[in-house]
Amino acid sequence: MPSVEDHPLRYALANELHARPFPSLATPSMAIFLAIKQRSGAVARDRAKDLEHLITLLDRHGSAHPQPGATHFYTQIGRYWLKWEQHTEFVTYTLFCSGVSERAFDPDLFDILPEDWLAQAPGQRLTSALVRITSAPRDEADLLGALEAWFVPESMVVSDVLEDTAIVASDFRIDPAGHMRFAVFTKDNSDDRRVGRMVQRLLEIETYKTISLLGFTRARSISGRIGQLDTRLTELMIEMTEDAKPADQILPELLAISSELETMAAQASFRFGATGAYNAIVMDRIEGLQEARVAGRTTFSEFMSRRFDPAMRTVDSTEARLQRLADRAMRAGDLLRTRVDVERSAQNQALLESMDRRADMQLRLQHTVEGLSVVAISYYAVSLVGYLLGPLGGILGIDKGGVTALITLPVVLAVWLAVRRIRRRLNRDK
Repeated sequence: MPSVEDHPLRYALANELHARPFPSLATPSMAIFLAIKQRSGAVARDRAKDLEHLITLLDRHGSAHPQPGATHFYTQIGRYWLKWEQHTEFVTYTLFCSGVSERAFDPDLFDILPEDWLAQAPGQRLTSALVRITSAPRDEADLLGALEAWFVPESMVVSDVLEDTAIVASDFRIDPAGHMRFAVFTKDNSDDRRVGRMVQRLLEIETYKTISLLGFTRARSISGRIGQLDTRLTELMIEMTEDAKPADQILPELLAISSELETMAAQASFRFGATGAYNAIVMDRIEGLQEARVAGRTTFSEFMSRRFDPAMRTVDSTEARLQRLADRAMRAGDLLRTRVDVERSAQNQALLESMDRRADMQLRLQHTVEGLSVVAISYYAVSLVGYLLGPLGGILGIDKGGVTALITLPVVLAVWLAVRRIRRRLNRDK
């Protein structure tokens, strides 16, 4: 086969599909999970600090370091296996070990993550969880008794998953130690890889459920202001319809509302968009569990449908409402600007007509002044010509009054023709 140049990212893209394999977990075992998100208000996630924080933990246990720029890493620290993953908004630490503690969901399990190391985390805890993996008891009553002792009964969800190979349960409540709890009871037909997939899906459901609800808090925080802007926008549109205020007074306030709505939409766009993506992941992971009901108890999908979906619908509704309101404000602004332009065009037309009338009056006044100028010039011209022809009139026996009478009409006509000629020349030169 002839040599073909590879794209520089060909192998990296192919390996990305295999970069985050599911863990393989034997029964019994435990999983400790921690997700850290950047602090609210941070401009962008500093991935280098995430890696430095991981290396600090690895150095305490003398473990190998990840490659520079790594976004995932799997290694052993003490008797635990650590799986570290870096995501767009958060970073996760998952530790696995064989065997279970004598006390179910013992908070001392988190001592593997030192308190001073946790205090130096480049962010805040998004969620943390303890997963207990044991064999399912033969008697269903024993199973339900253990679950009722571990979880809050009214919030407890239980499902038979992955073709009747295990039973998983939780109550999605934070326990007194500050962690979520998940119980996995494996059956004889389960295998280690399938157990690992179950645990991974449970932790992803918890993580993406939690970060999705950040969009709900954002929607709830801006919904009040959206309502206020909606009411004021409606009032302004009524004022526009009823001509209660001049358009040039309404327009600045309308533009201010439109600007605020656009700003709110821009600030919330990432969170709302991410919420939709995370919600899709949650639903996909729940579907992947292939749930079946256990003793009439609530399943994960039913729990999410009743408790989680309304929050996601609120986010969708708020996003759509914000966009519709911004569109309304924009259309109202366009209409009002058109109205202002029409009014200004009418004002300009009236101004031009007024200027035309004044110009006409000035022209008439100019003609009047020109007529008076002819008379004045003619008066002086007759006097000058009279002085010039006076001696000639004496010779001819005509007195001074007769000479003046004879020359008045020709002089006036000559002056009038001269003024007219000058005006024509000026008009031609314009």
